[in-house]
Amino acid sequence: MKQLIFDIAPPPRPTLENFVIGPNAEVLAMLRALLAGESHERFLYLWGGVGCGKSHLLQGVAAAAMAHRQRPCVASAGRMCSEDEAVQSDIVLVDDVLKLDETGQSCLFNIMNRLRDGSGLLIATGPYAPIHLRIRQDLSSRLAQCLVFQVKCLSDEDKAQALMTHAKGRGFTLPRDVATYLLKKWKRDLPSLLAVLDALDRYSLEVKRPVTVPLAREVLALLPAG
Repeated sequence: MKQLIFDIAPPPRPTLENFVIGPNAEVLAMLRALLAGESHERFLYLWGGVGCGKSHLLQGVAAAAMAHRQRPCVASAGRMCSEDEAVQSDIVLVDDVLKLDETGQSCLFNIMNRLRDGSGLLIATGPYAPIHLRIRQDLSSRLAQCLVFQVKCLSDEDKAQALMTHAKGRGFTLPRDVATYLLKKWKRDLPSLLAVLDALDRYSLEVKRPVTVPLAREVLALLPAG
């Protein structure tokens, strides 16, 4: 039997609106307050484990800033923006400071010093709290002076609820046992789970069968394992 390869649609672009809040309501509220100019804080550091949503939040902030005609400067994948570009922006976003090399760390340190005398905002992320980062000590000390929040990973219950809510938005009911099965058998990050749920919905409509665990098992068997 010829293996069927699903064309899984890419997940929607990250925004603050489609971020699944879970235990991170305080973090999201602070980001919204910063963007709205309703907080006196200007430096924010977010830390948490892989898949907890730090990058999603930064991309969401960038999108929200541009929607309000603010100029974000985004540094990611270990590539730091220039000092001049950063200080001319309304908000500097640095995704995973641990990926910065010595030059990038020095640049971030200088940017933070220059922003202290200006009016811009800076939001940085990392996998650990500042005190546990293996980076320049002066930079880790500077990050420790930011307002620091831990971004907590979603629980299985949060993910199951997100899947069922997404299914409802697509016009079908996702049984809880199917949500539990997907959490056990598929990649556990939420974008991958939502993508396979979309494939499951399309397959269900194609074969004219309800969404059940056996149907989910068929879909996962037909998808590339990577």
